[in-house]
Amino acid sequence: MSDALLTLPASAVQALCRELPRAPGLDAAMQVIERVRQELLGDGLLTVNHVEWPAAGKQAEIIDLQRIWSSRPAEYPVAGRKRKQLTPWTRQLLLSSEIFIGEGPEALAQVFDDNRLILSMGLRSVMNVPLVGADGRCFATFNVLGPQDPGQKSRRCRSRCWRRLRA
Repeated sequence: MSDALLTLPASAVQALCRELPRAPGLDAAMQVIERVRQELLGDGLLTVNHVEWPAAGKQAEIIDLQRIWSSRPAEYPVAGRKRKQLTPWTRQLLLSSEIFIGEGPEALAQVFDDNRLILSMGLRSVMNVPLVGADGRCFATFNVLGPQDPGQKSRRCRSRCWRRLRA
């Protein structure tokens, strides 16, 4: 199987290579990323959650997430919190630091307590990307939600792109 060539519009490349490194802070950097996300994917939602692990020595049975950025703060305000029990989703994303891709109402209902709000916003797919520290532990998640189920070809392409980015 040949690798797909990832081509970005010139405006996206300029934003990511010139504007993003010069952003004066988190909010400005996230605004650049959100603008590129909208250009590439259209309507949707982008959030960043900080992972708050249990105290050292305690087993991670409940993991707290705190939203530190949101492209739609009316629906998903900054500082919003979620308590997550251990599930296949938390094990994959937070404990194993593996990307999660979910598509369709059933997949969203399996992993998100607020799936009705997500669906009411017209969103039908999600990609959660773990941000991993030097210690190998997930310290935050980058969460991109979109309006449609992308389909098999798009899923393979995204998967290949993310593998390259993580390598």
